Amino acid sequence: MTNTNKFITFVNQNNIYMEAIVGQRIRNSRIQRGYSLQELADLLGVSKQMICKYEQGQSMPTSEKLIAFSKLFGEKVDYFFRQPEVEIGEINFRKKSNFSSKKINALKEEVRIKIENYLYVENSCNLNMNFVNPLEDLIVRTKEDVISAVDRLRESWNIGNDPIHNIIQLLEDKEIKVIEIEDEFAKFDGLSTIVDNRFYVLVINKNMPVERKRFTILLELGHLLINLSALEEKDKEKYCHAFASEMLLAQKKLYEEFGNRRSGISLEELKNIQKKYGISITAIVYKLSEMKVISKEQMTKFFKDLNFNPTLKQVVETSRFDGVEKSDRYYNLIYRAVAEEYITLSKASALLQLPLEDLKASVTLNLQ
Repeated sequence: MTNTNKFITFVNQNNIYMEAIVGQRIRNSRIQRGYSLQELADLLGVSKQMICKYEQGQSMPTSEKLIAFSKLFGEKVDYFFRQPEVEIGEINFRKKSNFSSKKINALKEEVRIKIENYLYVENSCNLNMNFVNPLEDLIVRTKEDVISAVDRLRESWNIGNDPIHNIIQLLEDKEIKVIEIEDEFAKFDGLSTIVDNRFYVLVINKNMPVERKRFTILLELGHLLINLSALEEKDKEKYCHAFASEMLLAQKKLYEEFGNRRSGISLEELKNIQKKYGISITAIVYKLSEMKVISKEQMTKFFKDLNFNPTLKQVVETSRFDGVEKSDRYYNLIYRAVAEEYITLSKASALLQLPLEDLKASVTLNLQ
């Protein structure tokens, strides 16, 4: 009998306790991968009713079926028997009109799994990382309130008005979870949510151009942090755009870079500011017009030229920011937990989705 079958036999002896856990894991994995009950049943060669029984904890899959689930979902067999270390409540995203409910549910389950793993690692390292929102009591009613919110946030986080070189790293250092998703959703940019009223989470498309990625992260941060309850629904997105723009390039910095009033702006200036602050050229031009450094007519001419000049469009849409947008915090915490023997190598292998032998090779140095 293989080790896998021995493990399954042991677990089946504790069937009553485990059925509900196995059923929930199957359901979460099915939804995450976008399978309907019938599609999953067809792939496994069982009835739709049997899949329902599995998911509802009314029946335990056989050893062969659990191995089939494991291969289909890309999980180790013991995943289906592992009780969630951290209970995650309902995850609610702001409505996205271009998302089907099936895609939203799949995304929720992927996020749920990643949040669960992240919080498990933090708990293993004895970290209490609940986020405290420094803008909670500031109600935004005007664009000036947005500027005040950004000023307060930058002061609270002690980051001044200089360019932010790695926004994801900054947010994770400030105890906001940032989860990057490979873009299987054609029009997915980013989403945000608060889990259990404690954990602030941003979900970002990993494969966006860097300037767009930075803007989207801060747009979603605006939705998470600033109080928009006094605004009409149609204005909330606009004010979060203003928040993201101000976080990337503060008004006072824009005046320093361009002056108070310009009769013209060179493309080279725009390219250099794009590179320095990690904000797109189109966003810079829009902000220049909004701050009356250039006229609305100048802005209109720019966007008209952009629409009819493919060469200009290619130049404008080229990424130039030298920085990266990533964080290694989650991975570092896993290696820390292994080094401190808070978790086993096998557990770390599952969390990192890294073969056990590769993981062993990477943790051979232990400074004790």
